[in-house]
Amino acid sequence: MRIRIFDDADRLAEAAAQEIEAWVRLTAPNVTIGLAGGQTPRATYRRLREARLPWDEVHGWMVDERFVPIDDPASNAGMAAKTLFDHVPATLHPVPWVEDPQAAAARYDKELAGLLDASTTGPKPGLVLLGVGEDGHTASLFPGGDAITVRDRDYVADWVPQQEAWRLTATLPLLRRARRTMFLVTGRAKAEIVAEVLEGDSGLPAAMVSDASKDPVWLIDRDAAARLSV
Repeated sequence: MRIRIFDDADRLAEAAAQEIEAWVRLTAPNVTIGLAGGQTPRATYRRLREARLPWDEVHGWMVDERFVPIDDPASNAGMAAKTLFDHVPATLHPVPWVEDPQAAAARYDKELAGLLDASTTGPKPGLVLLGVGEDGHTASLFPGGDAITVRDRDYVADWVPQQEAWRLTATLPLLRRARRTMFLVTGRAKAEIVAEVLEGDSGLPAAMVSDASKDPVWLIDRDAAARLSV
């Protein structure tokens, strides 16, 4: 595990962009990147616009999505498109919009099976970007939610009571098969949960992903790292 701590969110976003650039160069021509929503990924994607990379070999997919069309302001894929994919010749694979969340998740599960590298245990992502919520969720795997228990599918729809909304999300098995998982975490409000996930004996979703990851990388600003012993 690598843990990198930065003075502020801007420097973290710059470092995240550099990490992604290095990953693209390392893994081309078969580059897949699992994309997260949120402010820090948004800033990271903006910085990547100017990178001189083999963008036509890059495929982005959504680690989770809200149950909205891509042109809805709340759409993670819509944000990724506006900030990066509308500006470079890479391919974005949004979750298909159909009016049944279970059907949308099933269709995306099938699409990812064809997009991601095959392995004996199932489709294998390359780089996956993730955030962490104040409750310890990552992607849309929430503590106590049904999605965190799924083992026979790679992408599911889950009703999240605390959000009062459907969320579509990669499951734990898919995230654990990634070649690298990169967590981007900022803000003092995340300090307690970051310490619990990284230094505690936690059963939170973020810990369940990180602890089983093949190559976990944590990029954290000083506020989010405030309770770590390092």
